[in-house]
Amino acid sequence: MKMDLATYLENVAEQVDTVLEREFGGLPGELNKASAHLLLAGGKRLRPAVVLLAADMIKKGRAQEIFPAALALELTHTFTLIHDDIMDGDAVRRGVATVHTVWNEPTGILAGDVLYAHAFRLICTAIADDAAKVRSVTTLARACAELCEGQHMDMSFETCDDVDEWEYIDMVSKKTGVLYAAAAAIGATLAGCSAQQAQALYEWGLSSGIAFQIQDDYIDLVADAEQSGKDRASDLRQGKQTLVAILARHKGIDLSGYRRPDLTNEEIDEAIALLEKGGVLEDVRTIAQERVERAKSMLTIFPDCAEKDYLMQITDYFVSRGF
Repeated sequence: MKMDLATYLENVAEQVDTVLEREFGGLPGELNKASAHLLLAGGKRLRPAVVLLAADMIKKGRAQEIFPAALALELTHTFTLIHDDIMDGDAVRRGVATVHTVWNEPTGILAGDVLYAHAFRLICTAIADDAAKVRSVTTLARACAELCEGQHMDMSFETCDDVDEWEYIDMVSKKTGVLYAAAAAIGATLAGCSAQQAQALYEWGLSSGIAFQIQDDYIDLVADAEQSGKDRASDLRQGKQTLVAILARHKGIDLSGYRRPDLTNEEIDEAIALLEKGGVLEDVRTIAQERVERAKSMLTIFPDCAEKDYLMQITDYFVSRGF
């Protein structure tokens, strides 16, 4: 009997946590401890799950043979979080103190670099054809370069007031989408897929990741702190160039008066009402749903199976989470 998605993801997370603890939990030296600190702090482990689902969708049973590649995607994700925390000056991540606050910024940078290096090593230890490993390493390398580009774009947007919708989509596709894209393509590639199948799964991950980030920005605005896990409307307070802010500007809605750290809940509710009345939030929801449908359409080339259904459900989850 097929388990539900939540149970599947819990099982993957438990397996990933167990292997990560075994592989990285007892390594000697302060740098290794710093590298393992955030890695072992938990998380949903969605990217490893995508690697495994893509592999099993191509050929049932291949997921366990290429399991190290699933770990590689989690290490890559964690390396970006460590570096992001340094750039953003954040003190807490996944309920624990950030790496650079426990140690220091140079150690944090090196800790992320260590995980980055281990990620490529892990792909090479998967049981797969050598040519498939080369393609997978190439895919991950390209994703890492684009991740850096996306982060730099996001930082540059802080000093711009004319970012348009397509610049935003390009930024989030690189900052969030490419790692889901790489996860799906790498899992399938190592399992022996065709070039067409790898591209379809890459496009699935890219559009799913874009939908994920749009929803993340939406949740930041409309959810309370307990739901979002951060200060309510932090993007609004900081004047970040989210899709909400961009579409509001295009509709002539001035949010500059809400760009301050001491916003009250009443003022946030006032801004939300203004955006809802102006059709901004409806447009944001529509754009996110369009990305969901585009992502799911990429999977039509695959025969129906449990793994395909799980991937579709993950895409839906990306725009339904938090509510």
